[in-house]
Amino acid sequence: MPTYTSIEEYLNDQPTQTKEALLTLREYIMSVTPEATQLINYNIMAFALIPHGKRDQQIMIAGYKHHVGLYPGAKTMERFKEQLKEYTQGKGSVQFPLTQPLPKDLICDMVKYKKKLLLS
Repeated sequence: MPTYTSIEEYLNDQPTQTKEALLTLREYIMSVTPEATQLINYNIMAFALIPHGKRDQQIMIAGYKHHVGLYPGAKTMERFKEQLKEYTQGKGSVQFPLTQPLPKDLICDMVKYKKKLLLS
């Protein structure tokens, strides 16, 4: 696996369907937090929700062959567990299959909640 140094490099290395889903996820995240800083962290796309935000102050996204992953953290996942029950989940992540439309309202609500947690 290559080491990525920019968002564009990461996106350009993805299959077309995965890249399109990642671009949509990025659009949703930035629509809620336009001030977020986009970066590469852990060799995937990340969004620092507060200035110079470290890992626990970021939302990350990643592309895979059959899904895209959203990594909002454990507290956000716990808060939205009922709405996410149809998706494969980890403690701090969720997988959205490429065969289904991304749930825009749910994703935006998760980003808003994560940002609220960071500011409280």
